[in-house]
Amino acid sequence: MSEKNQTPKENQKLQKASDTWELRLYVAGQTPNSLKAFANLKKICEEHLKGKYTIEVIDLLKNPQLATGDQILAIPTLVRRLPEPLKKIIGDLSNTERVLVGLDIRPKTTG
Repeated sequence: MSEKNQTPKENQKLQKASDTWELRLYVAGQTPNSLKAFANLKKICEEHLKGKYTIEVIDLLKNPQLATGDQILAIPTLVRRLPEPLKKIIGDLSNTERVLVGLDIRPKTTG
């Protein structure tokens, strides 16, 4: 019933917001660990969230003040902002299973 009160645009916006994963990767420059973390994250997202994610890379060498907002204590750190609740994973994200569990992503079943 409440859906009738929303315009199609509002409906679409709500649908899109709930379907999109907002991820932030905090790094410090182009270090090997930072590059590896981004490559691993991109691969995981393409395999499990294709078309339903955004990645924002925040370089703390350029914007150190941004570390306070998400309480970043180590780098690289991945922050899942949406869907809520907020989740964090520290490291180069090379352990895919750990990343999937940490982000609460259900692995695709093969078969």
